[in-house]
Amino acid sequence: MIKHDIERVLAQAVQQAQESGQLPAVAVPAVSLERPQRPEHGDYASSLPLRLARTARANPLDIANAIASRLPPFEAVASVEVVPPGFINFRLAEAWLAQQVDDILAQGETFGDLALGRGLDGKSQRLQVEFVSANPTGPLTVGNGRGLAIGDTLANVLAAAGYDVKREYLVNDAGTQTQTFAAALYARYQQLFPDRKGSEVPIPQSGYPGEYVLELAKEIAAEYGDIFLRPAGEPYPDELHDLGVQKMVARIRDDLAAAAVHYNVWFSERSLYASSTYEKAMALLREKGFVAEKEGAIWFTSSALGEDKDNVLVRSSGAPTYFASDIAYHYDKFLGRGFDRVIDVWGADHQGHVPRMMAAVAALGIDPDRLTIIIYQLVTLRRGSEVVRLSKRSGEIVTLREVINEVGADASRFFFLQRAADTHMDFDLDLAKRQSAENPVYYVQYAHARIAGILVHAAERVLQFEDGDVSLLSDPAELALIRKLLLFPELIESVARSLEPHQLPYYALDLATAFHDFYEKCRVLPAPGSETPDNLQLAKNRLKLVAAAKLVLARALHLMGMSAPERM
Repeated sequence: MIKHDIERVLAQAVQQAQESGQLPAVAVPAVSLERPQRPEHGDYASSLPLRLARTARANPLDIANAIASRLPPFEAVASVEVVPPGFINFRLAEAWLAQQVDDILAQGETFGDLALGRGLDGKSQRLQVEFVSANPTGPLTVGNGRGLAIGDTLANVLAAAGYDVKREYLVNDAGTQTQTFAAALYARYQQLFPDRKGSEVPIPQSGYPGEYVLELAKEIAAEYGDIFLRPAGEPYPDELHDLGVQKMVARIRDDLAAAAVHYNVWFSERSLYASSTYEKAMALLREKGFVAEKEGAIWFTSSALGEDKDNVLVRSSGAPTYFASDIAYHYDKFLGRGFDRVIDVWGADHQGHVPRMMAAVAALGIDPDRLTIIIYQLVTLRRGSEVVRLSKRSGEIVTLREVINEVGADASRFFFLQRAADTHMDFDLDLAKRQSAENPVYYVQYAHARIAGILVHAAERVLQFEDGDVSLLSDPAELALIRKLLLFPELIESVARSLEPHQLPYYALDLATAFHDFYEKCRVLPAPGSETPDNLQLAKNRLKLVAAAKLVLARALHLMGMSAPERM
């Protein structure tokens, strides 16, 4: 990656300046480059002299000049400029830029891949991304859609960065939520048998009122008849609970497949208890002195780890809390299955759960830095200026499937990714369906389709471009497009380090804009009948650039879980 190549040369120049006495032998901050906001400032800039000035007790401009004087000639760099108050700016050589088109094409689908997740032995770190994990008590919601876009895109990027990534869905098939769901399902099921006085059975006050519960009850009644009915006053049978959860999980799987999400593991919460994992986790907490009994319950003494208060692990009734189950689950992730890192993607309603979960991981003897919890904020659906509040089918929620059915999976994922996870977002359904440049999804995918069309036309005219000479690419629009293509590996690294996938849609838009600008300013194929040796050679040169743009734009779309259409 050219950015790191320049950083290495810069670090060597600093070392040489110190060894020669031009700079004092003080500790040097991390050498890094930034992208200037203004193109006249070059392709990269270093603020190292400004950061070194205090410890070196020298003028930043003097430091910058000392470092610049030690920089060796570098094929990729056309010029180095020192500018006030102490920046070192680098401008890439146009000839070097042009040659990178061949390099991109040679790397093909691996262009942008990194070894960030690999150790010195070449072995990839094992990393788990757990996301969505909605209770199997109802259909996935719009909020879940944001979580799936973030989690699945991160998994894609981290895999490209060299990690061994596993996607996981925790099925909460134990606890009060599924019990409440089963009670509502049983009430609906009973109502389907009026001859057995089922019509008199009310839905539990805390139950699920959505139409989907009635539909599920009808499906079960059609398949199994009345075998789950029990005498009046008796609770639902366990078999109905399990069947209801099983069918809801199947629906969730279908919704996720419609959004192009596929998991490596569907992990059952019940398995934590069946496998004795829960007991092992609790025993370890006791051994380390983080469990106390008071008020008839069992507590995790998280206050000993800096938390504001202790948290209940086992209620006075003997039932484990959701928190206890989650501790056991993370015990299994780290100490059971041995993941090097874990990323949990949770909704805003779990914000308060984060500090106690981090404390619990530390109490288990696991470095908390190995766990990252991403909290994503709420989504507001709109049709233009009008807020969409409720789903007609599902009661108080708008389902993910409804959104996908209306705007498509690609548009859904792109829009869900457009904002940083920690910010509230508006999702305009009307905009997402619009077939115009105003719709960012259409704009980006149209760029790919336009590229594909150019290559199809070239093939129809039997115009092969393997012998194209990219060294002749020198138009400003050509070079601007190449610069955007070369940002792709840096983008993968940035997203993998920051875990901020919203950078991807912004990059895709910038790349599409650069291509559209190139297309308008640089004719690729000569008009039929006007071919000359010169314009045919120019076409071959530019077709190589077009092919490279197609490859990189498709990779960006695929990382977001989107399709790269050949025509629109």
